[in-house]
Amino acid sequence: MPVLYAQIIVDISAGSLDRVFEYRIPGPLVGLVDIGTPVIVPFGKSDRPMKGYVIHITETPDYDVDKIKDIVQVTDSELAIEGQLIRLAWQIRRVYGGTMNQALKTVIPVRRQVRQNIRRYYRLTEDEKRLSGYVARIGRDKRYKARLSLIDTLKALQKDGPVALEALKTRCTAGPSALKALVDDEIVEELSQTQYRMPVKARLPEEAPVSLNAAQQQAVDGIWSDEAHFAHLLYGVTGSGKTEVYMELIRRVLARGQQAIVLIPEISLSLQTVSRFYSRFGGRVSIMNSRLSDGEKYDQYLRAKRGEIDIVVGPRSALFMPFERLGMIILDEEHDGAYKSENTPRFHAREAALWRARICGAKVVLGSATPSLESYTRALAGMYGLHRLTVRAREGSLLPEVSVVDLREEFRLKNKKIFSRKLHHLMEETLRRHEQMILFLNRRGLAGFVSCRSCGYVFKCRHCDISMTAHAGGWLKCHYCGFETPLPRTCPQCGSPYVAAFGTGTQKVEQMILDEFPQARVLRLDRDSTAKKDSMDAILEKFRNHEADILVGTQMIVKGHDFPDVTLVGILAADLSMFSGDYMAAERTFDLLTQAAGRSGRSGKAGQVVIQTYQPEHYSIQCASRQDYESFYRQEMSYRQMLGYPPVLHMMVVLVTGRLKSDVSSYIRLLAADLKQYAQMQGIDDMILIGPSDAQVAKGKDIYRKVFYLKNKKLPYMIKAREYMEEHLRGSTYARSVSLQFDLDPMSMY
Repeated sequence: MPVLYAQIIVDISAGSLDRVFEYRIPGPLVGLVDIGTPVIVPFGKSDRPMKGYVIHITETPDYDVDKIKDIVQVTDSELAIEGQLIRLAWQIRRVYGGTMNQALKTVIPVRRQVRQNIRRYYRLTEDEKRLSGYVARIGRDKRYKARLSLIDTLKALQKDGPVALEALKTRCTAGPSALKALVDDEIVEELSQTQYRMPVKARLPEEAPVSLNAAQQQAVDGIWSDEAHFAHLLYGVTGSGKTEVYMELIRRVLARGQQAIVLIPEISLSLQTVSRFYSRFGGRVSIMNSRLSDGEKYDQYLRAKRGEIDIVVGPRSALFMPFERLGMIILDEEHDGAYKSENTPRFHAREAALWRARICGAKVVLGSATPSLESYTRALAGMYGLHRLTVRAREGSLLPEVSVVDLREEFRLKNKKIFSRKLHHLMEETLRRHEQMILFLNRRGLAGFVSCRSCGYVFKCRHCDISMTAHAGGWLKCHYCGFETPLPRTCPQCGSPYVAAFGTGTQKVEQMILDEFPQARVLRLDRDSTAKKDSMDAILEKFRNHEADILVGTQMIVKGHDFPDVTLVGILAADLSMFSGDYMAAERTFDLLTQAAGRSGRSGKAGQVVIQTYQPEHYSIQCASRQDYESFYRQEMSYRQMLGYPPVLHMMVVLVTGRLKSDVSSYIRLLAADLKQYAQMQGIDDMILIGPSDAQVAKGKDIYRKVFYLKNKKLPYMIKAREYMEEHLRGSTYARSVSLQFDLDPMSMY
């Protein structure tokens, strides 16, 4: 049997993640040591016993074999929470690539210790005899006047319990040395309490559980009692009460002494979701997202690790909260592209949730009104439990009436405004009834791009090969790298003064609304209007409190929000997502339109939806207008099967980047050719390679980008191909000038 070696992290704290140490696995421990296993190892020159975690096992160590020490022992038969997260990191790295370091920093999101807020309290000893003797002994000495003053102050203040240090300083001028002396003499007892930075501000009154309808109860019982599946798809129309199903399932999980993670795709949903869970389950609910301060993140991580919270709500990063007793993971709006990481490793939260659930024996619930094709295919194949909610839960609430407006016909009738005649009329009626509306346009800024009308020159970012967007105040902004520059008065190519913005963004729509309906109160929600912390929650709360009539924004306004007074939704340009150069464009369009339509008429009032499009005959538009997911699924799967896109085949984007265009071009051609030979040698005859070609953004942030695509039905073949490419670059003369990135089953193209 070959000798095995383990790479080990000897300290799970954030600062040590960049360093691993190698140890030999002695014969008696072979078979007991695995990825994530907690072990005791001799550390340093003194061989001090230290706890560590295994992150990799190999037969070929990187260090001198004679200097490698043996692992002393395996500490636990079951994986501790750190071990579980390390095993999860290893699985993410194995499937999606990148380094183990990158994977570890993904699953341990709190990477540096932050100073805790410790509040100190003081009280006098309860031993009256000891106290009186001490006072008598020092009372004759003027040097102890400060101590006597502190004792008198504490006597006066501690009637209601221990006295906070701040209150003591306010009432007494004695210095810290006198207080320390009293503590050292055991006359005063010092108490401390950690003051957590709490991201959930509001303390809402607890609400009683809602009585579930028959369909909801059937879904809860089916998920809870099903022992054949650990993963379940909850497919319910918008407004069907999926959140109530989640809460009842979580109530049962908590009653069993376990914990739950609730994932949401957008930070904008955090306040609404947390408020509902907080009012139902109280203060043992917390939140984790990228908008929290480092201190808030650190405190919530500590609270989870110490077992002080039972439920966490948030986007992808919440999946990695250190819950020891995890019983359920819920992905709301599971179809959403936000669950796919944009950073290496480019993991999908759905797959990572399934892996984590398997490690700790939890259940996974995937909820959506428009399930991803991957999840619905798995459910139909019996891999997931499938549960349907076909009607809205709120009494009297019906799906809205949807109208599709052909913008070509509007143009023929000389209507060149962004609001069709149908939408304009319904907006007038909605304002007259003092009801609310949402206008959705998936483009922020004033316009899509700026060009010269004389020569056609398009203003592009100097660092990226993409057009810049016009914003208020006369600025051009690159939405890829953030570069900003004033809008030129003349064309830099031909000198023409006829420079104009084309297309429409949310800022321009806001101006148009105010021009057409000056009496309307308008709020805008997009990345520009929510740059400051808590600004998103503030805008949503204003709209929820009826401080505005119209909410205009990008896709963040159509995902999962529940506004009872919204009776009209206008989708201003459905084609923006349909022609994005992406094989998922039709699915994304259907999802956005269906989700947007679902915001209307949720409280018993009749709802209206207007979809404005240049392609009214497209199946994604037609199916969304009828809320007909099954029909869309059949047509979209036919397209995927014909062209071999996921979920029919696995697909991997291989991205080569570098500062020298010649190096990027040369290396990607070499890599593609060598990969074809490797696949033939391995007997992988059905590996499909498409490209190389320029990436969709061929140059970004002064970096050149080229891609090719791999397709294959078997995941192990894709992993082997990626591992070959990683090794290929390490042994190449281009290793210093180019970088490789991989995206398996991408949610969007490059």
